[in-house]
Amino acid sequence: MDMLSDVIASMRMGVPRSARVEWPAPWGQRFPSAPGSAGFQVVLQGSCWAIPPEGEPIPIGTGDVLFFPHGHGYALADSPTSPIAEPDCDPYAHAELFSSTSMEGTGPVTVMLCGGYQLDSNRAHPLLRGLPEMIHLPARLGHNAELRAAVEQLGKEIDDPRPGADMVVSALLDMLLLYILRAWFDVSMEHCKVDSWAAALADPAISAALDGIHRDPAHPWTVESLGRRAGLSRAAFSRRFTQFVGQPPLTYLTWWRLGTAARMLHDSDTALSKIAAAVGYGSEFAFANAFKREYGMAPGKYRRLGCPPSGRTAAGTGPTPGSRNPEPLLTS
Repeated sequence: MDMLSDVIASMRMGVPRSARVEWPAPWGQRFPSAPGSAGFQVVLQGSCWAIPPEGEPIPIGTGDVLFFPHGHGYALADSPTSPIAEPDCDPYAHAELFSSTSMEGTGPVTVMLCGGYQLDSNRAHPLLRGLPEMIHLPARLGHNAELRAAVEQLGKEIDDPRPGADMVVSALLDMLLLYILRAWFDVSMEHCKVDSWAAALADPAISAALDGIHRDPAHPWTVESLGRRAGLSRAAFSRRFTQFVGQPPLTYLTWWRLGTAARMLHDSDTALSKIAAAVGYGSEFAFANAFKREYGMAPGKYRRLGCPPSGRTAAGTGPTPGSRNPEPLLTS
């Protein structure tokens, strides 16, 4: 896979949820914190206000997209002064892949498309960990055409489901997540964040190296061979990669290999020798030693536990490449 697809595939769990909701004014609804998830809201009709836990309310117009990559709580309302309904609205309270609901009321209607994804925090990639608490993508003419098309089609499928809707909606939700991230990376580059993962993906040299690592982690990569793939000298490539990614090339390579191995251990019964070969280790012994240094336990024990309770990288307590403190808010 390419890197962005790989990162999402490594973290996505379970089935995403989505709903089309009509809110007649006046209305206000709180959405609780949901660790291990990411949520989105799209205004299909009308307007509303996003009310973060801290800071001023933000006006949201038709076509605007809100994305909450870390599952932090927030509220939406037709007006900053409207009372917020309690108890909290839980997007995972129902098991349906999608639903359509009309709330009671007689005022002007705001139609929202909302949904959520479950993510495995044990597999958190710094690309996602570095995202802000809330991303606001305003509707702008001529921008993010593929995102708008996915939103429109998703809204139609939820509002009027036809045979095959389950598969279509599931695929559209995955597409929507990728399109949101693409759009955010474009916004991030507009803000000239040259030391970010957005810049790494936009940089042809570093993107080529990352693509090689993710497409073929078993390849015997060296700094020299990655530099050749990037079209840079060894020294220039190493400096540039470390600047963008936050870790030297081989540190990131090892981290990704072992994270891929952890996913294979958790999700399959593949033999340890085959996993070792799949992630670039010449022997099961070498793989086991490297895995234990990173996760604090042998691969077999990791598999038996199912999910590591205290592995250094898996639990997020050890070094992770390119990790940065999330910004509180990003709008454009």
